[in-house]
Amino acid sequence: MSVTLDVVQAKLRECRDPEVPCNIVDLGLVYDVRVEPIDDARSNVAVKMTLTAEGCPLARQIVGSVEEKLRQIPGVATAQVELVFDPPWDASRISAEGRRQLRMT
Repeated sequence: MSVTLDVVQAKLRECRDPEVPCNIVDLGLVYDVRVEPIDDARSNVAVKMTLTAEGCPLARQIVGSVEEKLRQIPGVATAQVELVFDPPWDASRISAEGRRQLRMT
């Protein structure tokens, strides 16, 4: 089974910011996802994401949790998460589903 973007996105929706009751995708923290096939059965996955605050004391925990979840996907050879802060995160990045989860609507 090959690793697809949809499978990766679904797994990322299982990841949460411990301080916010919303997954990182709907919170708007995921900026880019790349799935690079190695062969018919394995792929490398790279994610660029941010945090709600650059000085977040839980940054390592969040990144480690995301990498661990990605490695659970059958066929993922490597999972790399890069934290980026440009553009900076703001509440406009929260999806409609995220706003529902956060009771912002």
